[in-house]
Formats: sequence, structure tokens, C-alpha cells
Amino acid sequence: MTTDAAAVWLIVGLGNPGPEYAGNRHNVGFMVADLLAERISGRFKRAGKAQAQVVEGRIGPPGPAGRRVILAKPMSFMNLSGGPVNALREFYKVPVAHVVAVHDELDIDHGALRLKLGGGDNGHNGLKSMTKAFGPDYHRVRFGIGRPPGRMQVADYVLRDFSSAERKELDYCVDRAADAVECLVLDGLERAQGTYNS
Repeated sequence: MTTDAAAVWLIVGLGNPGPEYAGNRHNVGFMVADLLAERISGRFKRAGKAQAQVVEGRIGPPGPAGRRVILAKPMSFMNLSGGPVNALREFYKVPVAHVVAVHDELDIDHGALRLKLGGGDNGHNGLKSMTKAFGPDYHRVRFGIGRPPGRMQVADYVLRDFSSAERKELDYCVDRAADAVECLVLDGLERAQGTYNS
């Protein structure tokens, strides 16, 4: 399995397509992907036969120190993300270790980040689908959304918009998550964990 500097990275923001889901906690991966696309002056467009939208570009300094990246948002709904992501991975010849999933995480406080390589899906249907499609050995940027209050069901909680209090710091948190993705791709997991894990 290659992880050389020349290999392309596939950065996947997980979420659900459609305006009714845009502000949901479950769509924070889309929010981070949108910001990364903005940073490289790219616009998402449909990716051939894959059920996804993509932006191709480079992050980091010009020349060999920069990295070629494919930003992707699966358009298949969260629990079917694995098929579109694997189709893109195969099309662009991306090693599994160069796939990064950006997703919401219930077991981390709102806005906190944790980066890791491999592991379980912790009940997250997007990760479950990706792992089923090509195994667990991809990177994860886990964006904390906290646990549901009281007796609220998890499904109801993740499919609701962020609260007004959470929205006040959401832009900052999304910005920091995008920074963490860039650090992971440019400087490696250990450096990114040391800087952004909270």
C-alpha cells in the first residue's frame, strides 16, 4: 500500500444531499468539504458516473510540496456513501490510506476534533458503508457534535440543525476542521493529531 507524496488524496465530506439537510449536524462533513473547495477556488460538479460531486485541485505550497486532492461529497445519502466513494477511489487510483472521511461524531464534545487512522465505525452509517466497500484503513477527521439531550433519539438529533448557541461557533469549528484536514495531508497524521486533537 503506497503512501508516497505524489499519490492523490481523496477527502470525503460525509452528509446527506438536498437543501433540507444542509444545516444538520449530520452534514458537518459537507460543510468542511465546501470550505476546503472555497480555499482552492474550486466548485463542486457531478463526477461522471459516480454518485458524487467532486472538486479537483491542490493544497499547500506550489510545486512538489503541495498535494493533489480530490474533494468529494457523496450524493447517495449517508448510509450508502461507500459505493460512490469507492468508485471515486478506484477511478482516481487512490490508496485506501489516502482516503480521509470528515464526519460528525456523537462521542466527542461539540466542536472538538479527533483524527485517527482506521478503527471501527462507532455506529456511524457513513463509515459503516465505507468500511464495507473498501475496509477500515482510511483516515477519519471526527468532528464532535456531542450526545443528544435528555431522551432524544440519536437519529432525530443528528438530523436536526445545530442549535443557535452551537451556530455561534460553528464557522470557527468548521474552519479548524478544514485546517486539520490540510495538516493531515501535508504534514502527516502525527503532526495533525498533536496540533488538532482536543
